[in-house]
Amino acid sequence: MEYADPSHPAPPGAPPPRTGRGGRWSRAVRRLGAVVALVTGAALVGPGTAGATPAGPMAAGAGQPGPAASAAPRAAASLERVTAFGANPGNLAMYVYRPAGLPAGAPVVVALHGCTQSARVYSDNAGLDTFADRHGFLVVYAETTAANNANTCFNWFQPGDTRRGQGEAASIRQMVAHAASAYGADGRVHVTGLSAGGAMTSVMLAAYPDVFAAGAVVAGIPHGCGVDVVTAFGCMSPGVDRTPAAWAQAVRDAYPGHTGPWPRVSIWHGDSDATVVPRNADELRDQWTAVHGLGQSPDRTSTIGPNGTRRSAYLSAGGTSVVEVNRVPGIAHGTPVDPGGGGEQCGATGTQHFIDSICSSHWITRFFGLDGGTTPEPPVDPPTEPAACWTASNYEHVRAGRATTTGGQVYAKGSAQHLGLYNTFVTHTLRESPAGHYVLADSTCP
Repeated sequence: MEYADPSHPAPPGAPPPRTGRGGRWSRAVRRLGAVVALVTGAALVGPGTAGATPAGPMAAGAGQPGPAASAAPRAAASLERVTAFGANPGNLAMYVYRPAGLPAGAPVVVALHGCTQSARVYSDNAGLDTFADRHGFLVVYAETTAANNANTCFNWFQPGDTRRGQGEAASIRQMVAHAASAYGADGRVHVTGLSAGGAMTSVMLAAYPDVFAAGAVVAGIPHGCGVDVVTAFGCMSPGVDRTPAAWAQAVRDAYPGHTGPWPRVSIWHGDSDATVVPRNADELRDQWTAVHGLGQSPDRTSTIGPNGTRRSAYLSAGGTSVVEVNRVPGIAHGTPVDPGGGGEQCGATGTQHFIDSICSSHWITRFFGLDGGTTPEPPVDPPTEPAACWTASNYEHVRAGRATTTGGQVYAKGSAQHLGLYNTFVTHTLRESPAGHYVLADSTCP
């Protein structure tokens, strides 16, 4: 979802932009160049035929070995194009990965690629197909085109594509309905995506909370943050700081008639992401914990994976993890994968923005409840010292090392929450937990 400067051209050979739907926002996207390539030479070629047909070859490197696949055993299956799944007001393409011997009533996972990626690229690298084979669920890959957005980003910031019953959001909903009728999939529907696809995952969870039981947002953005190209830039970096109540209201406003239950949400973010800054993970946490009526202090923390990913879990009254935040150390913008044949390994790093770190798809599948309970709960981190709180001016917070300043603005160390202007007249309370990680706590510290 990394934006280019206004002079960045559309990818060579891209189809002409569509007219009509999208209005001035589509024109603005094209004028600003939309999004720089996350993956080069990654577009499916050749239109599909009616029904489900195998996807075409990669536009770049056709006839050459593809990206390294996971070493985990895979049933004989391929990505299939589905061309007749509904009215398709958002002009999207639908692909499915259907494991051999898929049982009747199988769950569904909807997967949304990042900018300039494709269904094929996401299928080949993210690792979801490995677990679809292993645990028996259908993966629906939605794909957008350069006709929608100059660099094939889902239009997560465009009102005509994000409202219930409209545009791209409605097309994705129609894919889910088609999966139920064509493949006998049951009501357990989940959604995940990277970057622009992660932001669109937030859209789907808010606009269709009656459809999706859970979602996983990878390097994404809270629902309701951006409403045009200009505000989208600000959402990505430096991020937008709102109260949990304000974020939650944006979700409720997306489908005012819904009173619950609300989807469970897993949040994944690299702590070195400069494209969609890590503050977005905090704002996503604030949004969905507030929707579920929970506070923003975790009920359980643990360390998972081979790289020490830090997990914070927020539990319902019954003890179920309804929101979790996974902070992946040392990685920038992308989907965390861990190529190999181990039980907790998956994915490939044959193209950009799939980063060798931790198999996020394994843990996402587990969060969705699709692994049959075969993965034990990670041990809880040892108790830490009680959180320490400081109330001071922004100037003093920076002097004491609890915050940093950039361009006259102040940000809390660790959480990167925006504190306002760098001066002695703006005062906030910061809470430290764990050591060196500060969060805004104006109303939560004693």
